[in-house]
Amino acid sequence: MIVILKANLDENSPEYAQIVDYLAHKPNIKTRIHQEIGTSQKLTEIYLIGDTASLDKTEIESLPGVDRVVRVSEEYRILGRHRDDSRPSGFEYNGVKFSQENLNVFAGLCAVDTPEHVESMLKALRANGQVCTRMGAYKPRTNPYSFQGHGKDCLAWVFELAGKYGIKVIAMEITHDSQLNEIQEALHKTGHPTGVMLQIGTRNTQNFELLKIVGRQRELPVLLKRGFGITLEESLNAAEYLASAGNANIVFGLRGMKTNMGDPHRNFVDFAQVPVVKRLTRMPVCIDPSHSVGTRDASPDGLLDIFHVTAQGVIAGANMVLVDFHPAPAKALVDGPQALLLEELPYFLEDVATARAAYEKRRDLAKRFLAK
Repeated sequence: MIVILKANLDENSPEYAQIVDYLAHKPNIKTRIHQEIGTSQKLTEIYLIGDTASLDKTEIESLPGVDRVVRVSEEYRILGRHRDDSRPSGFEYNGVKFSQENLNVFAGLCAVDTPEHVESMLKALRANGQVCTRMGAYKPRTNPYSFQGHGKDCLAWVFELAGKYGIKVIAMEITHDSQLNEIQEALHKTGHPTGVMLQIGTRNTQNFELLKIVGRQRELPVLLKRGFGITLEESLNAAEYLASAGNANIVFGLRGMKTNMGDPHRNFVDFAQVPVVKRLTRMPVCIDPSHSVGTRDASPDGLLDIFHVTAQGVIAGANMVLVDFHPAPAKALVDGPQALLLEELPYFLEDVATARAAYEKRRDLAKRFLAK
């Protein structure tokens, strides 16, 4: 059960004290308090764990300071889309909205290599009206001798260049809690010229200690990628680990499943589960066509497989696209063969807009049909 308090209710107020005291005297019930602090208001939710079936929902809702009570009907207590749950999906970070209703494109370098390449990428993004990107500073690799990323050495100049070109959010993977500290420190030292969405990669989806550490900080939102060899339920529970630690500003990423059944693509594309995640949870859903496909192969119609796969995810209702571009793919230190070219960026964005318009048309058609 979730007790949602009225906006901006002061923790030192008599109403707040009465609610806490009421719940504290309920047998076999434990409480966990979660707060969301926005630009104009603070929202407090109290999660009740234990024998909640015996609790009177109407009685709790009658307490001063309580806005409403939601009975948990799904396994994902915090992130789930429960039966009588009217809470909005998504969040806002650094001026960018992330929700199940809109779409953001994060085009950029899979791995940061040189300042020149980063600047070329960011310049192209600004020219095409984009304010988000991906930039990998830490790169977990299957081969221990492969390039592992520049790490903290590149953070300051990447952030400064992002600020120069008006980039508001950078998706950046971390593999260890020390890297979280390095990112926060670099943002502080450079004066916060941009924002960072922490990315938990597929290899760390069930690194529960990392999930809890990242979840305990609420400054930076999180992009959690589905584990490449586990069930969707297990990956959604990993997202719940983040939320239960305190940070519910999460985007859930689909990036393909590791199985030879997807050959010749790098991974088996799982974008049909975009609407499934949106039905089960309130998280925005991201697709990663670059790592799903892994090549620049094209079909006879002239469209690259990456374009086709992106459209499949967008037309299914995806809310974020994470895609690899590079000014000189032959010189890329990571995943060059799958990177799109800078001159393809406007073409890619227009193709995404076409697929999004088709999704919106289908959504509106469904609404008209259900209204009959």
